[in-house]
Amino acid sequence: MNFKKFKENKFVRIISNKYVIILVVFVVWMGFFDENSFLNHRELDEEIDKLEDANEYYKKQIDADQKIINNLNDPDSLEKYAREEYKMKKENEDIYIIEYDTIEED
Repeated sequence: MNFKKFKENKFVRIISNKYVIILVVFVVWMGFFDENSFLNHRELDEEIDKLEDANEYYKKQIDADQKIINNLNDPDSLEKYAREEYKMKKENEDIYIIEYDTIEED
């Protein structure tokens, strides 16, 4: 196949069209090299997803803490919470803390 036949090939004519070349260069540039490239957008979308998950987690934590705060308005539940969480006690009272070992030995 000589050069003239190669140049007349339909596929080669389409690929060598200046508009196709410009389009291919533009797509490659926007996909990989530009500041707003596809790769950067993908990384930013992943980061947004992680931040949205963290936001949802913290909203649930805030709701749970708000329920605890509402329960602590009652003096009896406040005393129970202080005893359980902070190991507080009244005067002339002894507290025994029993901890269980969860490590199993073979």
